[in-house]
Amino acid sequence: MDVEVVGRVLSTLPQDDDHPYRTGPWRPQTTEWRAEDLRVVEGEIPADLDGVYLRNTENPVHPALERYHPFDGDGMVHVVGFRDGKAFYRNRFVRTDGLLAEREAGGPLWAGIAERPADSPRQDGWGARGRMKDASSTDVVVHAGVALTSFYQCGDLYRLDPLTLETLGKAEWGGAFPHDLGVSAHTKVDPHTGELLFFNYGTAEPYMHYGVVGADDRLSHYVEVPLPGPRLPHDMAFTENYAILNDCPMFWEPDLLARGRYAARFHPELPTRLAVVPRRGGARPIQWFEADPTYVLHWVNAYEEGDEIVLDGFFQGEPEPKDTGEGGAYQRMFRFLALDRMQTRLHRWRLNLVTGRCREERLTDSITEFGVLNNAYGGRRHRYAYAATGLEGWFLFDGLVRHDLLTGDEERFGLPAGVYGSEPAMAPRVGSTAEDDGYLVTLTTDMNEDRSECLIFDAARVADGPLARLRLPERISSGTHATWAAGDSIPGWRDAESPAHALRL
Repeated sequence: MDVEVVGRVLSTLPQDDDHPYRTGPWRPQTTEWRAEDLRVVEGEIPADLDGVYLRNTENPVHPALERYHPFDGDGMVHVVGFRDGKAFYRNRFVRTDGLLAEREAGGPLWAGIAERPADSPRQDGWGARGRMKDASSTDVVVHAGVALTSFYQCGDLYRLDPLTLETLGKAEWGGAFPHDLGVSAHTKVDPHTGELLFFNYGTAEPYMHYGVVGADDRLSHYVEVPLPGPRLPHDMAFTENYAILNDCPMFWEPDLLARGRYAARFHPELPTRLAVVPRRGGARPIQWFEADPTYVLHWVNAYEEGDEIVLDGFFQGEPEPKDTGEGGAYQRMFRFLALDRMQTRLHRWRLNLVTGRCREERLTDSITEFGVLNNAYGGRRHRYAYAATGLEGWFLFDGLVRHDLLTGDEERFGLPAGVYGSEPAMAPRVGSTAEDDGYLVTLTTDMNEDRSECLIFDAARVADGPLARLRLPERISSGTHATWAAGDSIPGWRDAESPAHALRL
């Protein structure tokens, strides 16, 4: 393995840090690496695995003003690229305006998610509530050949070279990017049309917008989606003709909001509302459906079936877990992050566009979350979902599950104790002919051996364990979302001896 340090960022975090989401599996990195020909420690890299796995990471550089939330960390992206049976690795900080400003100041300038915006030393900022740092540390997708990173509560989209991870600036969409409101995490890319779908939200009417960016990277559609008040949507879904947005009864408490505090509360007396929005506009109005009260952090997919839209996502049985008094202060504070505390299970909603009725069913009793699918089936009928299992009481992934939504069967792979995974991505095999014909890729953080690896699974046989394990140059921090981009979707992929050396055209 040919390894080189390409950069370092100065951190001001305390040496004796005891925050559980800045230490242990969440210990942040300060070093940026370039590694060629990753060492294979088990198995071999499939020759028909061709493309890049990208994962975003909350990687804090400075302490919080008062109370750190793990979603506050600065964005760091990892990429493992595969071509011709070999693999390379890069990791780079996203050079956001916030990161650069705090680097110059030598410390934090904005209040985090668990702090009051009024306490921010800087009066400007980003985010749905305002006066936050846009860390661009939540999600990552690839659109029009460029990687785009995004922030949990709305911000700019930062453009990265998907091979070198060099920050290329911000998305502008022909000068029409909504910089006043930003864009939420979980933009969606339809590989069949090349379109990127997005939404944003805030504290002023109409509280939400929805938009479409064409394959030419220009904004083609942008509309208001009126809501009864400020909400906290996190994800969306789409079909061939519609976008599905949500108004879940878990949102900033209005009385506290009026006093400048942003604390979310669950309102079980209110229904979950699902909006079916014509994907590119037209005469058909937005149609709302009512469903059982819950909060949905992540959807898996949606598709059209006759008069119905079938929508799959993770229903939270306990959107506001009770404080039982058990565990330490940090465990109690971050109980909203543990999958077992929120009781997250795969769920299906059927929205009938003719009758206006919604039917629901639980798809499994298993607690999983962070579900992904073969992206070629986005907005189309799907059968399989791949999801993560969580360590009891913590925001850490300890295994993978392959859900067969047709038969109800599940295949599981559990990581060894002390080893934690990342959100997987499904990588279709070159020339694939079936939905599960490909590979599942993920990164691990091994606390036992103080190392990280990239694992490659047969997507049809997850329970068999990894086909290959590749060593990374440093133990990485646990993170959130990931994506896969096929090599033929990336400019320059075949224009150099190694794709890691390809230059953007």
